Amino acid sequence: MNLEKIAKIQKRLAKRIVERPIDISKLRTIAAVDVSYRKNKARGAFVLCSFPSCEVLKTKTIEIEVSFPYIPTYFFLRETRPILILLKGETFDVLLVEGHGKAHPREYGLASHIGLLLGKPTIGVAKKPLHGTNKNFIKIGKAYVSVGNLINLDSAREIIELINEGGYPRPLKIADKVSKGAEKWKNLDLL
Repeated sequence: MNLEKIAKIQKRLAKRIVERPIDISKLRTIAAVDVSYRKNKARGAFVLCSFPSCEVLKTKTIEIEVSFPYIPTYFFLRETRPILILLKGETFDVLLVEGHGKAHPREYGLASHIGLLLGKPTIGVAKKPLHGTNKNFIKIGKAYVSVGNLINLDSAREIIELINEGGYPRPLKIADKVSKGAEKWKNLDLL
């Protein structure tokens, strides 16, 4: 695997990311995806919520063999496959991805990759900034929020502020717990 070549591709793809405002008043649903790992298994969770009330409409999980090792700043290579499997056939207005978007050293993290592949508005949400990252993020509570694709940072901020619960977006809190095996998310003490 040639990481140098992959880094060049990331930089080239970063130029295809579109940043634009979206009309938040027209949003009806927001989805979130997260992937957890145990040994050689990846367990992904999809959560669909109403917007802005964050009532859970649907959850879904998958479990697959891990097909790529964890390499910092190349996270998209590890998580794209389980996320795309989770999202197959799903509809939503905006997607929250547990991972960075433009707040990545090459301005092309997991949220940007998923957003570019799907052609849907995506927001990257992470618990900490990456080393060597640029300033293409805002901190809201415990979340580092960045543009994935087809949204700008102001619109992303507005959305996250509306669904923020205890410092982190509620749909991602639920996706995190579900990806780690929680079945009864309604009774969870979310973060």
